[in-house]
Amino acid sequence: MKADIKKKEKVKRIFDTISPKYDFLNHFLSAGTDYYWRRKAIELSAMNGESILLDMACGTGDFAITARKKGVQTIFGGDLSLNMLSHFKDKSEWINGRLVQCTAEELPFKENTFTNITVAFGVRNFYDIQKGFDSFKRVLKEGGKVTILEFRLPANKFIRSIYLFYFNKILPALGRIISRDPEAYRYLPESVGEFDQKIDLVKLLKNSGFDNVVKYSLTLGLVQVVIAQK
Repeated sequence: MKADIKKKEKVKRIFDTISPKYDFLNHFLSAGTDYYWRRKAIELSAMNGESILLDMACGTGDFAITARKKGVQTIFGGDLSLNMLSHFKDKSEWINGRLVQCTAEELPFKENTFTNITVAFGVRNFYDIQKGFDSFKRVLKEGGKVTILEFRLPANKFIRSIYLFYFNKILPALGRIISRDPEAYRYLPESVGEFDQKIDLVKLLKNSGFDNVVKYSLTLGLVQVVIAQK
């Protein structure tokens, strides 16, 4: 329990601190590819104007904003960082009143509320992933979907070596200079490496009772999209 609280506090502190530079860093450090990843994840989820979406670990709202552009009208955002939520609110007047400070593990919503839940690059920050997925299943309607967009280590050894050099050397240096937070962009590559080695998203989703779990690979295996249905 102490480890869970420590991780929760660490994640909150990091994202509160880097929130002013978060959007710029995301787009700059991914060379703009993050726009494509979000669009593709939403297309694979087959969301539409009838969808009721919870974007969890929503950050400054880029995933939710992309969903809005794709026709989704009813969107809620949840995040542990109030600073992130504040930036989301500033970017999108339509989200006002639908932003909630919360964790995936303890969602303050009724059962069978949403048709879709999305998480972009946030599952590895959960302090208890299995509990988070159990919570997702509770608040999803029957037939609802969870869509997870997350980094992974590429299978190809050559691509993996370039990827690891960028993640472990270049990204932390650039992130430190721009965000002025030396811990934040050390945490990112460390968390991705540990996550990829230890976490089986498909297995955890099935453990929580989800069916039809499908995994897609994007951009030479740098990113994965995992979709599961209740």
